[in-house]
Amino acid sequence: MAGRRPFDAIGQFNFKVEIEGVTQAAFKSCDGLTSETEVIVSKAGSSLIERKRPGRHKYGNIKLKRGYVNSKELWEWRKRVMDGHIDRRSGSLIICDDDGSEITRFNFFEAWPASWKSLSLDGKGSDMTVEELEIAYEKLEKA
Repeated sequence: MAGRRPFDAIGQFNFKVEIEGVTQAAFKSCDGLTSETEVIVSKAGSSLIERKRPGRHKYGNIKLKRGYVNSKELWEWRKRVMDGHIDRRSGSLIICDDDGSEITRFNFFEAWPASWKSLSLDGKGSDMTVEELEIAYEKLEKA
């Protein structure tokens, strides 16, 4: 961690996304890396205390946004799913130091594109066209 003290906060702008088989993917934002465990509540006999135990684990969907570029890789991955061929891949969200070196990594597995959105166009606008990809995944690990 070059130049970073252990107690320094990490900027939310220093990240990389890697997706297996995708060579062109520079994203401006990433959201939805969540992990949750269902809480199962039970009552035993005449006890006044509710007991809680962990149930199933579930993960949110990763939402990626980027300026639209003339690359078909992400669309073709999404198209395979729409055609009925689930193409599951692994990937990583990498948190970087100011010099671009890796601080930590979150690996996601069994991922596939659940939705794609783009082309909000306005003839008078000056914003760039944004492409959004939502990826469902089944497992998350922090490396």
